[in-house]
Amino acid sequence: MAVPRQPPSHYLSRLRLSNFRNYASAALDPDDRHVVLTGPNGAGKTNLLEAISLLGAGRGLRRANFETLALHNGTGGWAVAASVETQYGTVDLGTGLDAGAITGRRVKINGAPARSVDQLGEYLRILWLTPAQDGLFTGPAADRRRFFDRLVLALIPGHGAEVAQFEKAMRQRNKLLDEYGDASWASAIEAQMAAHAAAMHFARLDTIAHLNDLLRLEGSLGFPSAHLELVGQEEMPPFQTSTELEEAYIQLWRQRRQLDRAAGRTTVGPHRADIAVTNIDKQMPANICSTGEQKALLVGLIMAHARLVKQMTFISPLLLLDEIAAHLDANRRASLFELLNALGTQCWMTGTDQILFDSLGADAQFISVQDALLTPL
Repeated sequence: MAVPRQPPSHYLSRLRLSNFRNYASAALDPDDRHVVLTGPNGAGKTNLLEAISLLGAGRGLRRANFETLALHNGTGGWAVAASVETQYGTVDLGTGLDAGAITGRRVKINGAPARSVDQLGEYLRILWLTPAQDGLFTGPAADRRRFFDRLVLALIPGHGAEVAQFEKAMRQRNKLLDEYGDASWASAIEAQMAAHAAAMHFARLDTIAHLNDLLRLEGSLGFPSAHLELVGQEEMPPFQTSTELEEAYIQLWRQRRQLDRAAGRTTVGPHRADIAVTNIDKQMPANICSTGEQKALLVGLIMAHARLVKQMTFISPLLLLDEIAAHLDANRRASLFELLNALGTQCWMTGTDQILFDSLGADAQFISVQDALLTPL
């Protein structure tokens, strides 16, 4: 029996692009159903998802430099604007880069400058999967760390600022050590790093605990269930409070200054953490599962996290699933569509073959993408 589609609490009702990637201009006015974008490779499907991803906290699904997002041979500037329907009314969000700007992208909410990019998280929580993440479990730890920090960000919008401030302070420390700078100044920087490091660490632990609890109780509903663990910080014993962890980091970094100076980097800290993922159904580390099982495990993890976001924030997360159906068999495609309908979300999906999405029927609106032209089907 088909699962009835639950209406989302938050969804895009208007999307406008200007001079973004291969779009000189684009306009869509979707309703609250899922959106399926189909067309040949290179038509602009992923570019559209990337534009939407920039309406949330963070740097977008490709983490591209903002100046590279502008239309080739255009003015150098770009803009993305959307209207978000919420239980409290319509909210207009916008972001973009002015031609020749040197201060980074603009972010506006209802026409007024946002206090920070994190403020977007009050209206949209965005999760995504792209083909670039298919090798997540076998790739470098940095990729898993960034992926997991995106999950944390969907629950705790301020997490992105903590990560950015930690990395900024760490660069200052590395430069100071390289220049044999003043020890008291190094201590001050390390204290700043420790405060951000503790916030990052406990935000990650809290997200892992909630996600593992949900997966243990509910499973991944048609997909392999995962168990997550924060690893890669063997130098740090478990701490119960942020103050204890901050002091431990301060002492550790002070002791390792000479070693870190020789290495040219900070050798321990939350920037070295990794996420170990286990396939619970097979009691097997994710990195040695088959390619198909890894893909299914990743989809199940994202869908479980989407349920967690809705439970904890009362905001339906917006899902961006790029080329999601191509490597799922018919049964898992059906499971995915049932999960999406039950979740109550507006999910934007892309694919080259519309037939893979036909079972969505009236639960989706289909858009043809051809050379950056959008045509409702």
